[in-house]
Amino acid sequence: MWVQGMISDGIMRGVDMSVSLPGRKTKIVCTIGPASRNKPILSKMIISGMNVARLNFSHADLAEHEENIHRIKGLSASLGIPVSILADLPGPKIRIGRLEGGSCVLEKGKTVVLTIHDEIGSSSLIPVAFGGFIENLHKGSRVFLNDGFIQLKVLHKTAEQAVCRVIMGGKLLSNKGMNLPDARLNINPVTDKDLEFVRFGLEVGVDMFSVSFVKSPDDIMKVKRFASSLGKEAFVVAKIERKEALEQIDAILDAADALMIARGDLGVEIPIEKVPVVQKQLTLKANYRARPVITATQMLESMTANTRPTRAEVTDVANAILDGTDAVMLSEETAIGSYPVESLRMLVKIAQMTEKNRGGVAAGMSIPSAIRHELERSGASIGDALSLNVVNTLHMLNIRFILVPTQTGATARRISRFKGGAWIIALCSNEAALRSLNLSYGILPVMADPDGSDEQFIGYLKEQGLARPEDTLLMVSALPFGGVGKENSLKIIKLD
Repeated sequence: MWVQGMISDGIMRGVDMSVSLPGRKTKIVCTIGPASRNKPILSKMIISGMNVARLNFSHADLAEHEENIHRIKGLSASLGIPVSILADLPGPKIRIGRLEGGSCVLEKGKTVVLTIHDEIGSSSLIPVAFGGFIENLHKGSRVFLNDGFIQLKVLHKTAEQAVCRVIMGGKLLSNKGMNLPDARLNINPVTDKDLEFVRFGLEVGVDMFSVSFVKSPDDIMKVKRFASSLGKEAFVVAKIERKEALEQIDAILDAADALMIARGDLGVEIPIEKVPVVQKQLTLKANYRARPVITATQMLESMTANTRPTRAEVTDVANAILDGTDAVMLSEETAIGSYPVESLRMLVKIAQMTEKNRGGVAAGMSIPSAIRHELERSGASIGDALSLNVVNTLHMLNIRFILVPTQTGATARRISRFKGGAWIIALCSNEAALRSLNLSYGILPVMADPDGSDEQFIGYLKEQGLARPEDTLLMVSALPFGGVGKENSLKIIKLD
């Protein structure tokens, strides 16, 4: 169980419960939906290891989202287990409209008309709820529906409709997404509606926002500037799902606080066979910059309807962890699936086993070596140098914990990116830092008094049964406590 701690002298702040270590360092993001929004299921998910609850703002209304947020926060407080809330902004997603009976079947070789008119659709006529999509089509253009499982090719078009041939058929549900891989859409990824969702989220206590269909760092900064205009700060996750994002990934990483590899839309924007290599490249780039990275989409999709995943899914999750992801995410598995709790518990088991064997199965250059090589090539900051010294010390000494007083979480994230064996206990001076660190690998964030001494922090760990006689700890300090960019102290402490 992962909880905040408090002791009588007030050195640690939070709920009145003891602190214990989770059984794995990989963080887990779960999408909340009809299958998981009731209290009994949410309680089981929080206890089983959900670190971040994702709310998809493409679905439901604000009243329902607010109800879910209050329910999650209430259960988190009563159970004493911090759970961060991620609002996934819809962006300008192209979606089809309503279909008669909620679905239709498109048969290979048949023709189907895409129309801009708001009509009830069928297997021969599909309304598209996105103005201007027709102008981005031409003869021969490919149209992908439902993450590419259904594929069409444009035969001809008018100003109001496009006649297409069904190349790959299948069952299509209302409101499913559409991708146009041959078009470069001149649309703003951050819509006015997205900004209203950000305003709402900041008011009700959302901890993180993910921006969909990011093309450039400007999309991230638009959300950050909007939050700043409201007197708030926003922790922004860049969702990578477009070709344009790959072309500006370094600048996007510099602007964003975290990265999500959204393999669904990405797998139709680029050839699907490129996704595994791109995923590895993105994970390593995020690690270089100490940005938490979430690997998402179809992690255990078969568990939407089955009690056990496929072997390929288990291997996919394990490889993402071995590659250096901070978090893995469940989507339909927990939102609409029949086994939300079982899916989460399966992720926990896969993560635990993979982490136990991390050092013995990784091929090629290890994560610490790869990051060190990149920092030597591109130039390291003082904070980078300090985190490298932490890693060197871990190799030479049997370190039980790394203690990191932090105001922003930056120092703890710099150390976390190396995916080391020792737990990082982040002593947070504010709740925003604590909530953001719920996304980072191997970090146990607790609220701490900024006036507390090293001895008081260590005394707290002893009281909680975490630190034992003869343990060796590392204290990585910024002076003063929480000083941004002033990490300058590394202390080795041998307990009596």
